[in-house]
Amino acid sequence: MSDESDEWRKIGERLRQAREYLELKQEEAAEAVGLSRSALSLAENGRRRVDAVELARFASVYGQSIEALTGVAQTQPLPESVQALARAATELSADDRAELLRFAEFLQLKNPKDASGG
Repeated sequence: MSDESDEWRKIGERLRQAREYLELKQEEAAEAVGLSRSALSLAENGRRRVDAVELARFASVYGQSIEALTGVAQTQPLPESVQALARAATELSADDRAELLRFAEFLQLKNPKDASGG
């Protein structure tokens, strides 16, 4: 049983790291995922299990795969310019973030060879 609780602690730690990386407050992340702040805190501390639906929501909000959040797959480090863009985007409204995403998709279609960040 302690192995299982250790796994939930590791998942909680990954959730916390992903949230902090995006510079989101617990209240902001909880609202985006559809949880209370206290439920998010318990999950990040490994004291509350998250179900598959919640895990999918976390992955979507944090821009990571479910596999990365559960530790099944390792994520590749993002270039600093992409990290800076993600941090800046957290300050934008939801509409502005959607517009930024549409612009990024436009640029990818315009220059498919440059999509790797080169």
